[in-house]
Amino acid sequence: MAAVGLLYVGAVLFLNGAMLLGWVEARSAAPLNLFVGILQVVTPTYLIFTANADPAIILNASGLYLFGFTYLYVAWNLYANLDSTGVGYFSLFVAVAALAYSYLNFTRLGDTAFGVIWLYWAFLWFLFFLLLGRKIEGLTRYTGAVTAIEGWVTAAIPAYLLLTGVWMNNNTLVALVLAIFGVVVFTALLIPLRPGRTPTPTATAGTRADAGAV
Repeated sequence: MAAVGLLYVGAVLFLNGAMLLGWVEARSAAPLNLFVGILQVVTPTYLIFTANADPAIILNASGLYLFGFTYLYVAWNLYANLDSTGVGYFSLFVAVAALAYSYLNFTRLGDTAFGVIWLYWAFLWFLFFLLLGRKIEGLTRYTGAVTAIEGWVTAAIPAYLLLTGVWMNNNTLVALVLAIFGVVVFTALLIPLRPGRTPTPTATAGTRADAGAV
């Protein structure tokens, strides 16, 4: 069930990345954020209530709320045109929590690939903090590109592999490939999308950031 939710996290991350890049109008992204946010609150609640006190299941499910609340918060901001500061500082909380979940995947759960994926999410949510909480609008296009890529690499593709029974726990090779890919690609993106370059003409960075787009 969690894998189904992860698939749609991939969809909403890709959409929100496209929004930050100026490809999608901000308010048009609100419905999918709302739908996925609800899904990512209902899913962990069901998993926890049916876990029979299994600590591993409860631990895994607890992290899903971080995403669910983020997308609900974003949807609310987009519909109401609120300031983005609240989403930004909540994103800082998520980034710190993601580091803890990464450590637990490496040590307690034995899933090194998802240990790396949680590091991806920690980096992404820290970018959201800088963009939305600290208003560093020069990071808008870079954050959008990272968001769109992570939608596929950390969510949609792993979800598909989980749903088809291909995903393997403790897959050190996958973890290594993910780590190298993240460092190389996200560093390379700093060159064309570095802060200070002119944003795309379809929407201003300030409008998208103030809407709380993640």
